[in-house]
Amino acid sequence: MALSDNSRQSLLPNFLYSSSSSSSFASSSSSSSSSSTLLSKTVSNYSEKKKSLMIQSPSEPLGKIEMYSPQFYAACTVGGALCCGLTHMAVTPLDVVKCNMQIDPAKYKSVTSGFGVLLKEQGVKGFFRGWAPTLLGYSAQGACKYGFYEFFKKYYSDIAGPEYATKYKPLIYLAGSASAEVIADIALCPFEAVKVRVQTQPGFARGLSDGLPKFVKSEGALGLYKGMVPLWGRQIPYTMMKFTSFETIVENIYKHVIPTPKDQCSNTLQLGVSFAGGYAAGIFCALISHPADNLVSFLNNAKGATVGDAVKNLGLWGLFTRGLPVRIFMIGTLTAAQWSIYDAFKVFVGLPTTGGVTPAPATLPAKM
Repeated sequence: MALSDNSRQSLLPNFLYSSSSSSSFASSSSSSSSSSTLLSKTVSNYSEKKKSLMIQSPSEPLGKIEMYSPQFYAACTVGGALCCGLTHMAVTPLDVVKCNMQIDPAKYKSVTSGFGVLLKEQGVKGFFRGWAPTLLGYSAQGACKYGFYEFFKKYYSDIAGPEYATKYKPLIYLAGSASAEVIADIALCPFEAVKVRVQTQPGFARGLSDGLPKFVKSEGALGLYKGMVPLWGRQIPYTMMKFTSFETIVENIYKHVIPTPKDQCSNTLQLGVSFAGGYAAGIFCALISHPADNLVSFLNNAKGATVGDAVKNLGLWGLFTRGLPVRIFMIGTLTAAQWSIYDAFKVFVGLPTTGGVTPAPATLPAKM
């Protein structure tokens, strides 16, 4: 993390680098040219020493970013949009098969047969149905999720105070991620509704441009938020698990697996830890959120359907297991890639990676 100019200056007493103090000291010694020369050399030596104590950030191509400043939150928002939008779009083929397995298990019996049926009936294009609402929807969701998570994590830490924030870190992570996801899902829900309809009903629409107005005409504008509660039920536990388990896993990796302190590890090693922590967190995410994922797919596919209809149709066992293996693979890979992209972007703009033992300043106000 790059230190600000003020924090760098605080490493030495003020009189050693203050221009006013230096000039005053120099004028008091003007009676002797040799003393003046000695003074000049002394000040120069202290200046060099001060420079040697400065701590540089890992990368600063875009300039310095102060932690918890508006620029910090803006960088986290952009990183979140990139990591969520790009990764979800990349796994669109898996998502299409998963959604169809949830909606029509008699036809799409397994991942392998599902890909075969989709290829035979819809061709290669069928694997990428709904890519546009996926990209835009999850970019919006990721921007809110990561940006507001960083904000709420700092906000709740300030409320708790340094002692309790350190003692109850998991609770801070849980509260911050849950608060962020409530906002993020409001941005995602309309795109998710159109995406599921496009992916599971081939004749419905080609994509977002014609699917959105067709959906609104059929269901009304409020119909776009029909799956809001199940989406919260899926995404809030998912995100709470995603962020809390990631932060905890990464912290334990640095404590018990890697003997070198985090701030002395290379950027490559830190990003490797982010990938490993992300994949492990993704497995937990898939398990805890899968029943709600089945509900979202069912409700967005069937007009007028209720949660009771979904449970009756899928059965309790099917609610927890239908499409689960492919979702574990998809979410594990997805989560690992997201944390890698997010932290790589943070490193690129000169910020530390997420998690580990990097202390969070307790004196700066939380602002967005």
